[in-house]
This record gives sequence, structure tokens and C-alpha cells, in this order.
Amino acid sequence: MFPKNAWYVAATPDEIPADKPLGRRICSEAIAFFRGADGMVSALEDFCPHRGAPLSLGRVVDGTLQCGYHGLRLGTEGQPVAMPGQRISVFPAVRRYPVVERHGFVWVWPGDAVQADEAAIPPLDWAGHPEWAYGGGLYHVRCDYRLMIDNLMDLTHETYVHANSIGQKEIDEAPPQTRAEGDAVITERRMFDIPAPPFWQMALRGMGLPDDRPVDRWQICRFTPPSQVMIEVGVALAGQGGHEAPSAVKASSIVVDFITPETDNSIWYFWGMARRFKPDDAALTDSIREGQRKIFAEDLEMLERQQRNLEAWPERRLMKLNIDAGGTLARRLLDRLLAAEN
Repeated sequence: MFPKNAWYVAATPDEIPADKPLGRRICSEAIAFFRGADGMVSALEDFCPHRGAPLSLGRVVDGTLQCGYHGLRLGTEGQPVAMPGQRISVFPAVRRYPVVERHGFVWVWPGDAVQADEAAIPPLDWAGHPEWAYGGGLYHVRCDYRLMIDNLMDLTHETYVHANSIGQKEIDEAPPQTRAEGDAVITERRMFDIPAPPFWQMALRGMGLPDDRPVDRWQICRFTPPSQVMIEVGVALAGQGGHEAPSAVKASSIVVDFITPETDNSIWYFWGMARRFKPDDAALTDSIREGQRKIFAEDLEMLERQQRNLEAWPERRLMKLNIDAGGTLARRLLDRLLAAEN
């Protein structure tokens, strides 16, 4: 269903404190994340070799992960190191997963550890850059990860699902253009001389620009495997060059989407927005984050109900239209990766 020999966002660093593990299922693998004595994140199979208890219910003691059931302690490599009143030299080590903290996220490789290459973690030019600001969050969604990819690669639904925030009829009237570029799929829309929807009116005001003048708008969605979608979005005062307009007359950003499968029908959805205007304005970051949180919340019921329908009627054939091209090409790319992995 999903490639395992790949890097996935598993958590944000603040989810893994120094004294407590985080349990999270990634690609059907139960994993306990914790910080060793050096503060680095380790990821172990969430299974105590003593009695099978979840290690994520334990705590961190002197840089080791102590099982919350009988006190067995494991080191960062998964090896048992101590247990009160017991000899543990014959205890087997548990599986350790490659894990890296980078770009403000914790990445894990749930597949064959030998194949893990840190150089394959995607570059994020905006992460940690002083000219950029980022704000985001996390949703747990009960749906196939490919449904979320479909959703993000076809923004036609904004007109209907997000009618009060980013949706507008002009999206329907601008046909998308889709293409494949190596291991990426790109689909984009450009709209000209249209009114700005409410979310972008707010962004224009944040830039000190008028929110009642016509704008040119763009949406450029880029999928890269296994499940990352970055979307360049923005508006510029009409007639100033659209996407290529000077920064002084536009509000633009990158919608950040990391879709991490939990199981075949559930995901961890890490969402956010990176912007290159007013990066030091914390109030603006909070305002955009809240607006984006509400927008993504509007998708949740639709996706979860869609998943339930597909489970109830697995034999039903779904239609494919030109607006589905981005999601269709993304699925073909995933199918090739799965076939190679299997």
C-alpha cells in the first residue's frame, strides 16, 4: 500500500521531550521515539522484549528507555542495559529504526535500515531561513494516504469544501495544467483579474496592501514521493505580473503537506505554511496558522466519510476527469515505487 524504504515525517521535535517517549505507528510499524543522554532522537520498536509491553508507556531514565511495566531499560540502539534485580544479558535487542531530526521535523525510515540514506531527506529551502516564517500543526485523519494526495493535487474542491475561506468559482473556470518532471508531479492553475477570497484578503491586509482590488492568483502543486506535497500559492494585485510580480505587490507562501501513513486507512497529516513576507511578525504567523487550521479541518469530514464509502463499496468504479490528472500521475509513480520495492 505504501513504500517503506523512504523517509517520513514522524513528529515535530517538541512532541519528544527529554523525559518521556512518544509512541506512534508509522507505515503500520509501532515505534517508540525518545531522546538519549545526548538529546538525539532514537526510534525503537514499541515492544519490550521481556513481556511485550509497549515501551512508549514507559519513561526516559538517564538517556535510556525504561519499560513502564517491569523496569527493563534499553539503550538508544535497542539493547537491554539494566533491569532491577535481574540478569538481562540474554535478552535480545529490539529493532532500531533510522531517525533524523532535520528542518524542524523528526524523520523516520520504516523500511530496510541498510538502505536508509540521510541525503534522501528532501531539502526544504525555507526551513530555518531568517527570511522565512513557518507555522503549522498536525491532524490524525482516518483515510488512505492517497486520498489526501488526491485532495491536495486537485484544488477544484476549494470552491465547494472551502467556500468561506479560499474557495471561489474562478477556480472551476481555470483548467489545471499537469505534467511529470522526473520523480515529481506538478499541477498548476493561474487565475487573472479576480476578487481575492477571504483568506487572501487577510494576507493582503497583513502585507499592508488593499484587499478590495482585483488580483491574479496562482496554485502550483508539487508531489514528490513518498507523500510530500508542496503548494506555491498566492495573489498579486492584478496586472503586476502574477506569480512573477514584485514582492511589494503580492502575498505568497508555500503550503507544506507531509502525509505520513499510519495504517492502510489512517494518516498523520503534518500541515503548515511557510511565507517570505513579514517573517518576524509572530501575530501574523498565528493568524495564518489559525486560518489554515480551519481550512484543513473542513477537509477532514469529507476525507473520512469518503474513506468509509470506499470501504463500504469496494467494487464501485470511480470516474477520472482532467482535474484528477495530478492525483492519477502521483498514484502511478507510487505504484512504480511499490513494484520496485516488492
